[in-house]
Amino acid sequence: MPTLQRRHAVGALFGCGAGLIGMPAVAAATTAVAPAMATDAWPAWTQFKAQFVSADGRVVDKDSARSHTVSEGQAYALFYALVANDRAGFERVLRWTEDNLCQGDLTAHLPAWQWGQQDSGRWGVIDANPASDADLWLAYALGEAGRLWKERRYSALSSLVSARVLREETADLPLLGPTLLPGPKGFALGAGRWRLNASYCPPQVLQWLSGQPGQGAAWKRVADSATQLILGAAPKGLVGDWTLYDAQQGFLPDLDGPEKGQGSYNAIRVYLWVGTLHADAPERAVMLRALQPMARLVQSAGQPPEAVHILSALATRPGPPGFVAAVLPLLQALGNTATLQAQRARLQAQPLRADAYYEQALALFALGWMDGFYRFGADGRLHPRWSAA
Repeated sequence: MPTLQRRHAVGALFGCGAGLIGMPAVAAATTAVAPAMATDAWPAWTQFKAQFVSADGRVVDKDSARSHTVSEGQAYALFYALVANDRAGFERVLRWTEDNLCQGDLTAHLPAWQWGQQDSGRWGVIDANPASDADLWLAYALGEAGRLWKERRYSALSSLVSARVLREETADLPLLGPTLLPGPKGFALGAGRWRLNASYCPPQVLQWLSGQPGQGAAWKRVADSATQLILGAAPKGLVGDWTLYDAQQGFLPDLDGPEKGQGSYNAIRVYLWVGTLHADAPERAVMLRALQPMARLVQSAGQPPEAVHILSALATRPGPPGFVAAVLPLLQALGNTATLQAQRARLQAQPLRADAYYEQALALFALGWMDGFYRFGADGRLHPRWSAA
């Protein structure tokens, strides 16, 4: 998939049903599921790990044509393993990521975005351009693992990754300041215009980075621009998958991109990130107020849409169950109790598809938070149920 169109194309992630059929023996060997833990600190992680994580730590998207792995999936798995206090699982995922996405050295390379079956039939990196959302979650999971598990190696790796993101995946945009780009290459469009993605900017992660020694001031400026990006990506309260920033005009809907001004598989994460913010997190009230139209749309339609035009509010078919899970924290944060209960009932009546990696990933974030397996502090720190730290 071309770099500018690489994120969560609907047909690529949902409905192709390729699974692992036809994989060569050497690749199939890496997809054997990891054994369940003896102590089940978070049953949903144990199930996710058995379904999607190979014995050597690769998160396999079984819904993709190439049974591929993306760096986002590896970073998410690190976060889940930390929430579950699964140190062995965390280390396996980290080791696979470094060995296969970072040319064997995480201290020198950000992870390549996509790994899988190449056109030649061999298995390896398909798209080497990193993805900044994965890199932020990677830095966060490593840093919080270092703090919670008192492992200095993880803390050191986190600092190196976050410093490299600042150097390679941010740009100083006119009137906006230092801003997170979706990746190092392909998002500066020329003529004073950039293509940005609000879902790549989880506010709690950026808030946490803003508090880290040595880099905090730089990350605080990125966090401030990210707040403006989230608001700018939702001019009428519905977030677009992609957003243009113009040096003269500011934020603009990406009407000519592949998504044609819609919000869908990327944008759904913005509602999730904002919904899980701590009550005292900076700018939470502003962002919740701005995103109320999505909650009203869910209430009126009975479910979140799979895609919605951010200007006309014209929606397509209902979203998959993973979308229902993703909006639950937002509905709770807004105090929309009746709609929250209705969506919980909908999710019970239409469960998540077992083989849908992205649906399951959204649900782990959302339901893990809803069920109290973790919380974020006002400073972005992770507070898993198993730790008082």
